[in-house]
Amino acid sequence: MRREALAEFLREETNGGRLLLAATAVALLWANLAAGSYHDVREAPVHLGPGWLHLQLTVGDWVADGLLALFFFVAGLELKRELTVGQLADRRAAMLPFFAAGGGMLIPALVAIAVSGGAAAHGGAWAIPVATDIAFALGVLALAGSSLPPGVRVLLLSMAVIDDLAAIALIAVLFTAGLSPAWLAAGVAAGGAYWLAHRLRVDAAWLLWAIALVAWICVHASGVHATVTGIMLGLLTPVRPRDGETEPPGERYEHSLHPISAGFAVPLFALVAAGIPLAAAGNALTDAVALGVFAGLLAGKFTGVLGGAWLAVRLRLATLPAGAGWADVVPVAVLAGIGYTVSLLVVQLSLPGERAQQHAATAVLAASAVASLAALALLRGRARRTAATPPSDPNGAL
Repeated sequence: MRREALAEFLREETNGGRLLLAATAVALLWANLAAGSYHDVREAPVHLGPGWLHLQLTVGDWVADGLLALFFFVAGLELKRELTVGQLADRRAAMLPFFAAGGGMLIPALVAIAVSGGAAAHGGAWAIPVATDIAFALGVLALAGSSLPPGVRVLLLSMAVIDDLAAIALIAVLFTAGLSPAWLAAGVAAGGAYWLAHRLRVDAAWLLWAIALVAWICVHASGVHATVTGIMLGLLTPVRPRDGETEPPGERYEHSLHPISAGFAVPLFALVAAGIPLAAAGNALTDAVALGVFAGLLAGKFTGVLGGAWLAVRLRLATLPAGAGWADVVPVAVLAGIGYTVSLLVVQLSLPGERAQQHAATAVLAASAVASLAALALLRGRARRTAATPPSDPNGAL
């Protein structure tokens, strides 16, 4: 009974958001008050299996590459459900997050290059602000966005998944020097086996976990960021009931795994990723790339997401979510400035030297904090006003 009560507690996104923010605060305190022990724990080696499996990782890597794949699997399940039987099943509704994500990647990259005086163009640092952190953005939305139409959350989730997928593709193209086509092909084949197992209804839990593990190992060994495995398997999971079923597999998995993702995987990632020495903050103010990243996440994301969505609606290629107006989309555009998971990964891959990485990571964390606070203020103000009267023309002028 207690276990189920805990699971229900963690299924509440507000509680998951609070855990996420608490883990971030603990990481910052730990890294700045006891930097040595924080570094030792995060960098402690945990080696599993023979060397050819490429599983000689640190604690931080296991959390970022392994546990976080579980979160992306749950996000992939939700996106698949919305695209198949949910609010994005309509083509025009589905176009909105694609346009928003496209603008939310292009404009931040251009802003980062411009503000940095071209410094972000070297080494791929321009890619740092292109991704939105799904976990943090949804966590903040859950804290104060209960009054928004349900479709607004779907828009944020869909947009974040799309630009995270695109950002991971950029990582594969720009930063994967040792890409292994054979391992990647094996990972895709494992994904095919996962799909076939569901198709044939040979979907015992032990078999699916074994296939998922093989897929993760293969994708990780290929050089592609392993979290893409979670999204791939989520999108391959059936979200419609099969003959004789009252509940589709995707719904069952989401119900079972969401508490583990929200209450364990994502907070642990925050704990290992958010421990940035605040002493680097002052120096980041004079770092051109860091300033470009900060501006790209805040100004670039807001302008790109809102502009992309407006263009899609203006061209009549897309519609806003049911019951939503532009005032509901504005907080989503602000939340898009929360760059965390993939942004910090690109920081490590694109910048040489620990100091440059710390400066850029500080910019990511600062921009994410400002975006979070600004979005919370907007959402709470919107809730107080209680949009009793819907917009007269939600798909018209901005």
